[in-house]
Amino acid sequence: MLFDIFFSICQTPVNGVQPNEKQMFANFFEQVRMADELGYDVAWVAESHLSCEVQKHNSGAVIPNFQGEIGLNTDILLLAPHIFARTKRIGIGAAIKSLHCNGGPIAHAEAVKSFLTLHQLSEDADRKIHLGVAAGRFPFSSAPYGIVPRDAVEKAAWPVLKGKIFTEALEIFLRFVRGDVFSSQDVTATRLTRADMRSDEDWSKILAAFGEPAAKEVTIANRWQFARTGVIPKETPLDKLQIYVGSHDSKIQDFANGILPCGVMNLSITPSEEIEKTHARMPEVYHPSGGNWSRSLMPRTVLVFLDATPRLSPEQQSARAKEKARSALNTYWQALEGTLDSERIEKAVNNAIVGNAVECAAQLKERFHPDDRLMLWFDFFNHNTEEVLTSMRDFKRFVVPLVNQTESK
Repeated sequence: MLFDIFFSICQTPVNGVQPNEKQMFANFFEQVRMADELGYDVAWVAESHLSCEVQKHNSGAVIPNFQGEIGLNTDILLLAPHIFARTKRIGIGAAIKSLHCNGGPIAHAEAVKSFLTLHQLSEDADRKIHLGVAAGRFPFSSAPYGIVPRDAVEKAAWPVLKGKIFTEALEIFLRFVRGDVFSSQDVTATRLTRADMRSDEDWSKILAAFGEPAAKEVTIANRWQFARTGVIPKETPLDKLQIYVGSHDSKIQDFANGILPCGVMNLSITPSEEIEKTHARMPEVYHPSGGNWSRSLMPRTVLVFLDATPRLSPEQQSARAKEKARSALNTYWQALEGTLDSERIEKAVNNAIVGNAVECAAQLKERFHPDDRLMLWFDFFNHNTEEVLTSMRDFKRFVVPLVNQTESK
């Protein structure tokens, strides 16, 4: 297994403590330095946009009970040089960059190419940037950039149309990163059909808004309109870039790999059956310029609650780890939804890696393939940097050898 690490930089009260922004980033850099020293492969950083604290006071608040900010990193390309400067070998990943925010897909393509062009001249030119791209988790982050229904048809189709908009953004982004020169007229048209809808009723609402009840399809005007365009720099090397699509829609994955090699960003809630289906299909569709498909091209987020306190018995360590998990998940669900759902919390605890070193190693071996890439999440609702650092060290010292030993038998 490949062991990466995931950082949320989530600024919210935990046990009455909410560090200021400067302290949050100081904690992050201390942890990423330790991750580098311990040999974690890639540091994945959550990316967020616009203030949750401000948005919750608007109508239609997405997370009205959340205090603080769900994440402080707004751009991995700005953060990456600071990480490189403080570390020696660790790779850097974005989990996940929204193509709808901060100017849209053309701006992101140009920013990525500028970053890579400068990166090749740095002392860290051999290190890779792993770029997960998606539509973004919260609609309020992309709405100010025009990702809202433009007319009655789009309003009726919005639940489905959002995915179509991401496909359009993804095509534009990937083609400009590849170096294509094209106009919006060359971008695949967005069309809606009954097959896209969950029900006849949903389709009827769209046709009613469209004004043609018997229509077989509805064409939606391009979200991004532009004349023949090329982005700069033009001579950007792409060998230190790995892109991952933040969607489990197989059509989107296949479409993206028709342009550039794209892995898949895995959500921790994705069912195992879906994950295995993706791995079975991707060798046939993965873009040939990326080489052979491997399981490491679908990194998986995993919460880790490990207790390896020397003075405690294995049973005591296990009990403490489970209590930490329940406490963190209680805080999370109460912050996110304002409610405590004991059944949901227990399910989340069961999906995490929880226990003493032996238990954590056994859970990893049972749930994951030996070739999987795992993004281990140690800082989940925990501002105690010493605890986070201890968990990171203990995982490498006690858990990884047990996993490797088991695999070798």
